[in-house]
Amino acid sequence: MEIFQIVGIGLVATMMIVFLKDQKPEFALLISVATSIIIFYFVIDKFQVVVQVLTNLAKNANVDFIYFTTILKIIGIAYVVEFGAQISRDAGEESIASKIELGGKVIIMVLGLPILMALMDLIIKILP
Repeated sequence: MEIFQIVGIGLVATMMIVFLKDQKPEFALLISVATSIIIFYFVIDKFQVVVQVLTNLAKNANVDFIYFTTILKIIGIAYVVEFGAQISRDAGEESIASKIELGGKVIIMVLGLPILMALMDLIIKILP
């Protein structure tokens, strides 16, 4: 069960960070970043399985593939932005984390515009 590995790695890293934070804060930050990357590596394989299943569902439901890939991009951006913002927060850089989140929100909004426009066209066609 990979969840026990993920939790174990997280707990060991947390204990190491707590012990090193006062004496060697730069090492504590490096351990935090390395642990985040390792956990992200564990999770990315599972995300690929979810993408494959959703792709098959979209093909079976005859969903326009352009919209489906856009939604997947938006979800991916949201995860990457959250990951980057949390690392910045761990380093004590709340303002940078906020800017990362703002950048992610703007990119998501831009990617979502074609879907919004298609939805608005559909609504206009339905209304008399």
